[in-house]
Amino acid sequence: MRKGNFRKFTNFNMAIIDVIIPAYNEQSSVGKVIKDIPEELVREVIVVNNNSSDETSKIAVEAGASVFNENRQGYGYACLKGIAHCENKDPKPDIIVFLDADYSDHPEELSKVVGPIINDEHDMVIGSRALGDKESGSMTPQQVFGNWLATRLMRIFYRVKYTDLGPFRAIKFDRLLELNMEDKTYGWTIEMQIKAAKLKMKTMEVPVTYRKRIGKSKVSGTVKGTVFAGVKIILAIFKYL
Repeated sequence: MRKGNFRKFTNFNMAIIDVIIPAYNEQSSVGKVIKDIPEELVREVIVVNNNSSDETSKIAVEAGASVFNENRQGYGYACLKGIAHCENKDPKPDIIVFLDADYSDHPEELSKVVGPIINDEHDMVIGSRALGDKESGSMTPQQVFGNWLATRLMRIFYRVKYTDLGPFRAIKFDRLLELNMEDKTYGWTIEMQIKAAKLKMKTMEVPVTYRKRIGKSKVSGTVKGTVFAGVKIILAIFKYL
């Protein structure tokens, strides 16, 4: 197990925060996401272009992000590419924030998600759509049910209370590396939460605002994506028992 020397923070100015945004064909939204991230809090915005066929990469660069290409399709592949970049930085980040490129989350709420790590020394914070202000129609019925089922099963098998598998999340970088993340596709978020529970990390949820995404979801917007994501999530729950 990797052992980290975790720095303590007394304010946001002491913490080095980098943001990782996986992006697949999000040319209509990725620029809005980047521009709404509080630049005074973040050192670098890292967009991982996940085999897009549109102008996602070009627009992300124009908006001020660092862009890296990951041609292997998969949310986890893209996240791992961003993490590898951060590992090679000097100094390395203290905190990583994960954020989707579809503009469904509110990037300006970054301080709310990172705050418990800065102020209360939590290891990981999940932005919970279930606890926050969720626009009508922003989540499909299958998303709502899937989150309910996954969090219920985690409570039963791992004795940890979550309300959501929300993609807007923050984690101490050393603790993220300690998780040894492996999933390459749709099981990424639940793997992180399960492994954090098994390692007894100090975690919490904060309510976040959620709106209808720009464009069509590549997961919940298709039958294939919905089924595959559901299977991956259920398998992940039993994989780490």
